[in-house]
Amino acid sequence: MRLTKTLVPTLKEAPAEAEVPSHILMVRGGYLRKVAAGIYSFLPLGWKVIQKVSRIIREEMNRAGASEVFLPAVVPAELWQQSGRWDQYGAQLLRFKDRKSADFVIGPTHEEVIVDLVRGDVRSYRQLPLNLYQIQTKFRDELRPRAGLMRGREFIMKDAYSFHATDEDAHREYRNMYDTYSRIFARCGLAFRAVEADTGNIGGSLSHEFQVLAETGEDALVACDTCQYAANVEQANVRAPGVRAASAPASLEKIATPGKHTIGDVSQFLGVAPTALVKTLIYLADGKPVAVLVRGDRTVNEIKVRAALGAKELVLATDRTVQDVTGAPVGFAGPVGLKVPVYCDVELGERADFIAGANEADMHHRGVAPNRDFVATAMGDYRQAAPGDACPRCDGGHFRGYRGIEVGHVFFLGTKYSESMKATFLDGEGKEKPMIMGCYGIGVTRIAAAAIEQNHDADGIMWPVPIAPYEVSLLLLQHGDPKVTEVCERIYAELEGAGVEVLYDDRDERAGVKFKDSDLIGLPYRIAVGKKGVAEGLVELKSRRSPEVQKVKIDDVVALLADRVRAERQGTVPVTGSPA
Repeated sequence: MRLTKTLVPTLKEAPAEAEVPSHILMVRGGYLRKVAAGIYSFLPLGWKVIQKVSRIIREEMNRAGASEVFLPAVVPAELWQQSGRWDQYGAQLLRFKDRKSADFVIGPTHEEVIVDLVRGDVRSYRQLPLNLYQIQTKFRDELRPRAGLMRGREFIMKDAYSFHATDEDAHREYRNMYDTYSRIFARCGLAFRAVEADTGNIGGSLSHEFQVLAETGEDALVACDTCQYAANVEQANVRAPGVRAASAPASLEKIATPGKHTIGDVSQFLGVAPTALVKTLIYLADGKPVAVLVRGDRTVNEIKVRAALGAKELVLATDRTVQDVTGAPVGFAGPVGLKVPVYCDVELGERADFIAGANEADMHHRGVAPNRDFVATAMGDYRQAAPGDACPRCDGGHFRGYRGIEVGHVFFLGTKYSESMKATFLDGEGKEKPMIMGCYGIGVTRIAAAAIEQNHDADGIMWPVPIAPYEVSLLLLQHGDPKVTEVCERIYAELEGAGVEVLYDDRDERAGVKFKDSDLIGLPYRIAVGKKGVAEGLVELKSRRSPEVQKVKIDDVVALLADRVRAERQGTVPVTGSPA
């Protein structure tokens, strides 16, 4: 493609609202333009990236035995009412009425639509298993869209849904999709980890996220330094500590802590480490107050607590409720004397004494001993995992911390949707049973953004070859020179003939502008053709990832570059891990 024949409007400055590298560089590099908050138009370069990603996804999904469909973006409300999500999904669901006042939604995901399709045509176990997927635009009305394609309202997603007669077969397909996703992200040239995750509002009983590792990632991850276990910190289990023999203090002591509401304030005031304190948080579990205890330097994992309590809803209590439950302002709650259920993290089981709030304004207890001064309703893993914690899956392993960008998610749904929507089949004995389902999503547009977050420098993007809009940037450095132009035209034609995708900068611009735009756009390789080099029979060849510039004979450059590009097209990142 000649740059003079397409639209690549590069910018020197980024818009004020662009904060993360991918948003900044995609706007500056002429890949996309904002239409409204969280809604973007893709320009030619941006759309070519999306097409490359989509092609890889299609090839691997088809290879895995899935069949592509295309479902409507506009979905009647009654399908969402049948699944129960019409009232559960929340404000992200964009609802509207048509001219007949019928309720509809713009699909943020398509479980309801695909179940409705399959239940109408699949009657027998002989028609199962079945895996159907689509690549389509979705809409979720994010309260605060941000970070460009990372957290937009309108986005492109690959969603797949599988239907099975048995749990065993559904788990087989789950593993098949896990492996398929690993191949997809490896082929995209991304460094990633598959981590255990919460199922969220999609539902189900088993879930893995595929996270692209990047310092700017929204998600905190932990991975064992010994085995393959990895998880989102909100989902990660932690090995219970060994019981440490220690004697309890002689007595419980009440100490004044005037105006010291936080763990940091109290630890500084008393001259002790935060690990000597216990954090007591009051929650409402389905409207009923409970207390959750973790070590002072820890964070309560609300997902774990909600699951342990079997609660549908878990929210922090208001200041007024805390006052009513503890008799003290926020910041002075403690387990001694509480009249509500107390859930204590197992890490505290090895402690013989600790400092906690005294349920009295400006007062704390020192020397609190579990089982002597209070009895926990239950002990469990209620804290958020952190780097350094012991791995629960192996002996001797400990967690390392990472940041990640979620680009894919696989769910084992079971019968969550088939039961509520009456998607059934007849088994071999003629008995009616609900279909067992799996759900598998990939953020197509988010992959583009995640690839940039993982592959950029101060000058611009550094695309992996498999998803780069073009593979080579060809720069004509002296626009009016016939010999330089002749060499460029020859190289351009020969590269295209060799199957290499070329963006030919044939603009009447200064060489410095072309070099800067080439780095900003970030194609994997650059060939610069200038007057001095042509006189010597040479051109300059440079990889976007290396500062080195290589002088190559004009006659050799096409063959050399074609070999490099072909070697990199399938991606180079190894598959990591396996589902539990």
